Amino acid sequence: MNRLALGCLVLIGMAGWLTLAHAADRRIDVSQIVDKKVAESILGEPVKTPTPRNVEGREGYYSKCNYYGARSAKTLILRVYQAAAGFDPRKQLETVEENTGAMRAIPGLGEKARLSSGVAAGLPPDVVMLYVVKGNTLITVGLSGLEDETAATDKVKGLAQDILARL
Repeated sequence: MNRLALGCLVLIGMAGWLTLAHAADRRIDVSQIVDKKVAESILGEPVKTPTPRNVEGREGYYSKCNYYGARSAKTLILRVYQAAAGFDPRKQLETVEENTGAMRAIPGLGEKARLSSGVAAGLPPDVVMLYVVKGNTLITVGLSGLEDETAATDKVKGLAQDILARL
């Protein structure tokens, strides 16, 4: 193999390595974006110590964190799925749409955003679930235990915007 060909192979290998390293750097830890202090302000009470998980799998990268109220049944659920090549987060959202009651479009969030809430969506009356797709990412933000659905909706939208800003 001549030196030019070897040099090209080395450069291609380095470019591939840098691309993978850069992609890994963009992996987000949702518990670092929405930490315990933020969760407490959202739920309006102290929360139990969370156990966040970040996992790289065949289908992509998952980051999740649940915050549970220390004094009540209030809950904040956060999920970020960054799809691997060949997987489409829109398909996951379509599956959720097919298996969920009423969902409404939320304009201005990502490329596609859907919200389900309350009994019409087959959920308890105090639950709001927001799903947002942007690029190869599906974000899920769920909130339960707040009686004011409008306030809960505003809170999940704000959290989704915070996560989207980190992509």
